This record gives sequence, C-alpha cells and structure tokens, in this order.
Amino acid sequence: MFEEGSSISSMLPMIGFLVLMGVGMYFLMIRPQRQRQKEQEEVKRGLRKGDKVVTASGIYGRIESLGEDNVVLELESGATMRVTKSSILGRQSDQLGKA
Repeated sequence: MFEEGSSISSMLPMIGFLVLMGVGMYFLMIRPQRQRQKEQEEVKRGLRKGDKVVTASGIYGRIESLGEDNVVLELESGATMRVTKSSILGRQSDQLGKA
C-alpha cells in the first residue's frame, strides 16, 4: 500500500520540528533557570557576618550570625530575626541601601 521511503521522508519535518522545539525549550527555560540556581548557590556560599542582604519577602538586614541552614539578621530597628539561607536573595547594592 504505502511505500516505506515516502512515509519516513514525510516524518522527517515533524521530527526536525520536535528536535528544534526541544532545543528552544532548553535555551529559553532550562538553561536560564540553572544559571539562576548557580548564582543563588554562590550567594549563599559567600555570605559573611556583617553583609547587608535582602530576603525573598523584601526584608533588609545585616547578617549578625550564620548557622548551617539559617541566618540571624539585625534589622534597622535593632531587632533580630532568624531566616533560612534559602530565603536570602542577595546582597544589598549601594543604590538599594540609599533608598
């Protein structure tokens, strides 16, 4: 009924499209996410006492002490707060500190 060569050649564009979609998904979604995770891990490893940081919930503070999985922040009012290291987004830039 069908010729074997014609059915394979008719599927090549579809296979090529699926491969192209997979490559596009990698570069648009997976790769940027991995880069963000890597940057976040570097931030967590580089935390030191006295660093000014901002948390995921928008709280600004200075690191008073570091634990294995948590950090004690000193807030502007002088109060302290214990948060997980994973909730720290990064260090405050000079511009954020002046706001």
